Amino acid sequence: MTTMPVDIPTELRVSVILPTYNRGWILGQTVNSVLDQDYGNLELVVVDDGSTDDTPQLLSAFGDRLRVIRQENQGVSAARNAGIRAATGELIALLDSDDTWLPGKVTAQVAFFRADPAALICQTEEIWIRNGMRVNPGKRHRKEAGMIFERSLALCLVSPSAVMMKKSLLDQVGLFDETLPACEDYDLWLRIAWKHPIHLIDRPLIVKRGGHADQLSRMPELDKYRIQSIARLLDSDVLSPEQREAAITMLKNKCTIYAQGCRKRGRMEEAAHYEQLGGKRQSAISFF
Repeated sequence: MTTMPVDIPTELRVSVILPTYNRGWILGQTVNSVLDQDYGNLELVVVDDGSTDDTPQLLSAFGDRLRVIRQENQGVSAARNAGIRAATGELIALLDSDDTWLPGKVTAQVAFFRADPAALICQTEEIWIRNGMRVNPGKRHRKEAGMIFERSLALCLVSPSAVMMKKSLLDQVGLFDETLPACEDYDLWLRIAWKHPIHLIDRPLIVKRGGHADQLSRMPELDKYRIQSIARLLDSDVLSPEQREAAITMLKNKCTIYAQGCRKRGRMEEAAHYEQLGGKRQSAISFF
């Protein structure tokens, strides 16, 4: 467990990026969990991605305590990217609009970066709430610190709401892929994790809520987007031989399972595409 310094200078500016779409039922709690943090040099950028509920009125009540960007509905990736581009901080923290931060979250992560200047990204542990009840994550979701690329191929092991990273890292690897309707975070973490360690503060400092109907993680056929992400990373030819072998193995596995699902649903042409993709072993594996 990482030991944090007691006195934290506040010179480093933290930009919190909070995309939201029709989450008026929880958004006030989420915003307040940021504004109640004990770290002074912080800006909150809320990107309203075309909400049609009471979100605009709710946000206006906070006045100049936050910045609001309003855009037509373009999806979470475009919303996050708009917020990141507008950010003025050296450090970027993400927060999903149905999650909340616990006290001291920002201070702990800034302290981590001050203690380890070479670090580019860290996340915290989290508390899971599903349908109003606290649940324990399964073993496969267990977070680890360091070079976690191989483990991250199976499923997303980084939570956006738990992450803080240097803006310079995003300048290096790029922003969220706006062509992906889901698993956009999985894609970004893979683009980071093949090269950089993802550090972990072993304390639960966020509350991650799930179970509601509008969660992207409830979308069907999520593995289709994970397959696309792995294939593109293989095409980029940046992986080490060990990472490449692990990625090909996972690609084959996910393609086999996804193709089986397509055949059960009578989508034979799509099944054949993924069977062919999963069978490729050459150095360049193109998704298209």
